[in-house]
Amino acid sequence: MQNFANLYTTLDATNKTNEKVQALTQYFDNTAPADAAWALYFLIGRRPRQAVPMPRLRAWAVEAAQIPDWLFGESYDAVGDFAETVALLLPEQSDVQTDRPSQPLHDWIEQRLLPLRNMDEHDQRDVLIQAWDMLDSQQRFVWNKLITGAFRVGVSQRLVTRALANASGIDAAVIAHRLMGNWEPTPTFYTQLFAEDTQDADISRPYPFFLAYALEDAPDTLGHVHEWQAEWKWDGIRAQLIRRDGETFLWSRGEELVTDRYPELLEVGSDLPDGTVVDGEILPWKDGRVLPFAQLQRRIGRKTVSKKLLTEIPVILLAYDLLEWQGGDVREHPLHWRRQQLEYLGASLSDVSATIQLSPTVTAESWEQLAQIREQSRAVYAEGLMLKRCTSSYRVGRQRGDWWKWKVAPYTVDAVLIYAQRGSGKRASLYTDYTFAVWDGDRLVPFAKAYSGLTDAEIRKVDAFVRRNTREKFGPVRTVTPELVFELAFEGIQRSSRHKSGIAVRFPRILRWRTDKPITEADTLATIQALLPSDEPSAM
Repeated sequence: MQNFANLYTTLDATNKTNEKVQALTQYFDNTAPADAAWALYFLIGRRPRQAVPMPRLRAWAVEAAQIPDWLFGESYDAVGDFAETVALLLPEQSDVQTDRPSQPLHDWIEQRLLPLRNMDEHDQRDVLIQAWDMLDSQQRFVWNKLITGAFRVGVSQRLVTRALANASGIDAAVIAHRLMGNWEPTPTFYTQLFAEDTQDADISRPYPFFLAYALEDAPDTLGHVHEWQAEWKWDGIRAQLIRRDGETFLWSRGEELVTDRYPELLEVGSDLPDGTVVDGEILPWKDGRVLPFAQLQRRIGRKTVSKKLLTEIPVILLAYDLLEWQGGDVREHPLHWRRQQLEYLGASLSDVSATIQLSPTVTAESWEQLAQIREQSRAVYAEGLMLKRCTSSYRVGRQRGDWWKWKVAPYTVDAVLIYAQRGSGKRASLYTDYTFAVWDGDRLVPFAKAYSGLTDAEIRKVDAFVRRNTREKFGPVRTVTPELVFELAFEGIQRSSRHKSGIAVRFPRILRWRTDKPITEADTLATIQALLPSDEPSAM
């Protein structure tokens, strides 16, 4: 546990990629497989469910710290992180306690954390009080993060994969593939990560997704337009449909097995030849066209889907790429070859089902012509275009050079700040989470929430304004005098009966603080309603 806590502290203290990779590599080089497996599990974002309700944890922390509950509440408000608050409030260890040898991480997880869920309240309390008594402040903080299910640290899975490749000498792409799908953090699994025989993919395992960067320069800097394959950039759920050994598996980009949630795709998967993996986008699709993402949201997260919902919001897989063909990994073949095989596959399926469709390419004779076509994106419910080099292989993770997303400019609106709430973590003492409104006649109607886009200096100024101009308090929320105008950007818009404005927007964020505008010049609800597609169905 001590070594893992030291690693967490090192990673949290730097924003330099090389230093993070070096720390991770050193940890994996010097850690036993039983501990390294659990460390890997947590570092890439996996975690067991929270085993103890937060009210119990708070009550026991108050008891162990021998403080009144109100003082814990005030401390939590100031710190903004539950795990850190508890670690700071608990009394320091005695000299005798600090001399105890640090127990292995896997013991803490397997003998203490995992059994908590099946214990009664009395036994849970004894385990936690004893654990806090055995750990120093640094270890308590990490332990609290683990038991609350809130463990996060500033490393991506790609950096962890790089460190594992450094420690093992195995290619990072092989490591990334082995980390996909379902696996248990055991010494056996960790040891197999470093096996030299790379023909080890189990039948359900997906491939790491290839992700694109946003296009930053003019497209003509990429070379001739004919060197690139252009497709619409759809707003759905990126997924891989796998057919191996007579079984079908559907994995989301978030490494979640979602086969049972989309029975249409499970059914059509049986029509794929064995040894096939297709990369594509799950889209809500009806009457020959894509539906708004808000419709797909009605199905996301449901483990069982009613017949009514299946009828109202059927889905398709719009196929982008072919990753495995006739049982072989074809990712290193050029895109134009993979596309040709995908077209062959699509033709063989077209007479069987329309549930898998080929993503159409967008052709143009010049970048100028392609730019004109791109302006039609919203008319087809797309976010813009994807640009893929015709000779590119299918790579791992987010890489520059071969795939770019060329999105249309976002919608923008000028809105008035009306509510504010404190942030979390390092921003727990600042008001950083905002609610904005637009005019509906002579009244301001809440329209969207946003918390990103301002500089640190601007956040401090807004925080000072909120503190000086608070009108009412509703729990953590402050109603503020409507004086500040901000330009918001968002990607999508749809009707919604769940919002006071009757409208929901997708990915709202702050573009800039409009210090030049009085609130009377903020946008109106009617202006925003005019952005809605005329044939958009209602989102319930």
